[in-house]
Amino acid sequence: MAQSPWLITSFQTWLPHQKSNASDDLLALLIEQRQLPPQAICLRQLPVDFDLAPRRVIGAIEQHRPRKILLCGMAEGRSHLSLEAQASQEGSRLATGFHLPQLLAGTKCSEISFDAGNFVCNALYYQVLQWLLLHRQLANALFIHVPVLTIENQAQIAADFHRILHNLGPDRPV
Repeated sequence: MAQSPWLITSFQTWLPHQKSNASDDLLALLIEQRQLPPQAICLRQLPVDFDLAPRRVIGAIEQHRPRKILLCGMAEGRSHLSLEAQASQEGSRLATGFHLPQLLAGTKCSEISFDAGNFVCNALYYQVLQWLLLHRQLANALFIHVPVLTIENQAQIAADFHRILHNLGPDRPV
């Protein structure tokens, strides 16, 4: 029996000084190392746009019907992979249904965050969680903020992301 697809996304840059977006750098590295699950569908370099990013992701969800959705974006000021527990909009909060402590098992440079920010990352996360809820999808979404990748942290960040993918399991319950 074929495994249900997973959707994994990344963003483009949004500021002139950025040569690349760490979320896309990480996906490119994991693709190159063949570290993504075979059922992964990558939607790379989303525009950093409050309307276009959600439209593209929700379109991909409608097309592929993934069970697990990992939305990834860069957080320049962070040093760890940050698994975002929730997204917020105008005082309303929506939480991921993933059990985050379980996903962190065996990681060394990852943490749970309760602040997805006030930019496109949070807006995308909220809109995807809301869409899944309103359309009663048997899927779950998680936003992961990726720190800027350096020679010093790249191997550990990639190893942690791979561990999180492993902890999600092939088709474990969401």
